[in-house]
Amino acid sequence: MQKSQRLIQLIMRINAKKSFTVGELADEFGLSSRTITRDLQELSELGVPIYSIQGRGGGYKLLQERLLPPISFSEGEAIAIFFACQSLEYFGSLPFGEGAGSALHKFYHYLPADIREQIDRLKNRVMIYSPHRQMSPEVLQTLLQAIMVRSVVTIEYRSGSSTTKRDIQPIGLYASSGYWYCPAYCFAREEIRQFRADRVLAASLNDSIPCKEDIERQTLLHVPQKSHLEQIKLLLALTPRGVWQLESDARFAPYIERAEDGSGTAAIQIAAEDMPFYIDKIWRLAGDAIIKEPLEAVAYMKQKIELMNRLY
Repeated sequence: MQKSQRLIQLIMRINAKKSFTVGELADEFGLSSRTITRDLQELSELGVPIYSIQGRGGGYKLLQERLLPPISFSEGEAIAIFFACQSLEYFGSLPFGEGAGSALHKFYHYLPADIREQIDRLKNRVMIYSPHRQMSPEVLQTLLQAIMVRSVVTIEYRSGSSTTKRDIQPIGLYASSGYWYCPAYCFAREEIRQFRADRVLAASLNDSIPCKEDIERQTLLHVPQKSHLEQIKLLLALTPRGVWQLESDARFAPYIERAEDGSGTAAIQIAAEDMPFYIDKIWRLAGDAIIKEPLEAVAYMKQKIELMNRLY
């Protein structure tokens, strides 16, 4: 076996182990302890995070961040992955720490020179834009980690003028209009609530509270709606421009019915308590979206218009 192949197999083997000794690896690979020791030293110099355990019964361990073996990509795949990672730069904060930026740098550095030149010519010409919203990356990382390791999170949450302490079990994380949202089971309210990450002032894993198995089976595609709350139908009449603008919003797009002239309507069943949230989103469309019902939504919009009239 060539040395390069042996090193790749060695990376894969130690990635699968929590800890290991030189003797164990020597037996598995049929090599001398001296050769395995040299290989481990070479992997360490290449950046594989191996550290030794001192004392009786010692050996080696990998740091928590393990390395993946080399993966081959076609030129098209390489360009697609590069821009998928680069698109994340337009978010104010990410739940991945410095991982995305570090991966992008490595990926670009090891591309062939001609592919790097092609990518350089595309820079600032291909973008996946997202409004820049500032929020704590540490909070996002904690919420993401809780999902991965199945843990409850204790958060300090700002809602209105008050701040409360909650224990939640996150279901997922998603971004919309630059904001990160975390649907989660709230142990205090005993129901699934939606939390906006920029309103989470602090977050820490809480292993003292066991996760609920029925919540663990939920995903972002199956988060229960607020069926236990009073429901209202929000009916909108849309101009062609209004249809075009709302089609990019996942909350409205599935409910839009387009007419032959490009205009349309949208009938959305929502919780009554969420009505201000939806009307605030419609506000930016001005005359391209007209609220037909309910009357409470029309009244709320008139209040906003009156307030603006007073200011201007």
